[in-house]
Amino acid sequence: MRLLLIVNPTASSMTPRRRVQIQKMLGKNHRLEVAETYRRGHATRLARSAAAEGIDVVIVAAGDGTLNEAANGLVGTQTALAPLPGGSTNVFARTLGIPNSVGPATDLLLESLATKSIKRVGVGIANERHFLFHLGVGFDAGVIAQVERHHWIKRWFAHSVFAVTTANSYFRNFDRTHPPYRVELPNKQSVGEGFFSVVSNTRPYAFFGIRPLTITRDAGFDRALALTMFRKFDYLSTLAAVASAIGSGKRLSKNKAVLQMADLSDLSFVATHGPFPYQVDGDFLGEVERLEVSYVPNSLSLIVPTSTSKPVSR
Repeated sequence: MRLLLIVNPTASSMTPRRRVQIQKMLGKNHRLEVAETYRRGHATRLARSAAAEGIDVVIVAAGDGTLNEAANGLVGTQTALAPLPGGSTNVFARTLGIPNSVGPATDLLLESLATKSIKRVGVGIANERHFLFHLGVGFDAGVIAQVERHHWIKRWFAHSVFAVTTANSYFRNFDRTHPPYRVELPNKQSVGEGFFSVVSNTRPYAFFGIRPLTITRDAGFDRALALTMFRKFDYLSTLAAVASAIGSGKRLSKNKAVLQMADLSDLSFVATHGPFPYQVDGDFLGEVERLEVSYVPNSLSLIVPTSTSKPVSR
């Protein structure tokens, strides 16, 4: 097989030694090319060029942001995407059941390549940017924006930085009184206003250490998008939601402050007073006054572990 390995040299857990290890393992029985990313959006261009040149698989050894960029270059092509853990959290790779350690993950990838374990899946799209596992609107996007301003700290203390920034934002920097947007369905029907929403293509929403955070049980590659919207953001409702997410996520559906909908093909976020922030797959994209979100079925080929080649998202 012809493979392109995209490496982000500044990714949290990608060291020169690990890169050499990956290259040796992948290059033993495959035609391997290697490229590094140097700037935002570079992985998209590299992946798009690889697809045009007939590369069979683009492997991304980086975090979720670089993986998302590569996916945006491959949507609509036959070139498959394969993640290897290189970031601080690696949500998408772990969602697929890939170990969060480079050596075992590469071994598993080689097995999947040998058996041609490929699954065609759907992805989400928000204002022309595709997302693999989720779109965040409102609160979490604001937190990510603050963390990205100190990216050098994030590289070494990712989970601690997110935890501190989240708490600080919630209690000091976020308006929990006036919802910044409303959500509309294709018929212009408003389903309510919100402070924080997640549109999920898979589950879990994220990981904190080894623990998955589950906010919906109605997301997966075999169905369209799921919406989780916080209509209230008071202390007790939020604490109950966090406790549920750390557990199974079942109790969140009974939280009256949270709206949950599933199997959505299209929805819109419309500002109620000024622009609101949004992020895709953990990558902050700025502030907008309108966000159009859709599900794009059967649009991306994934290399998946053989044991998860049927239901990828669990």
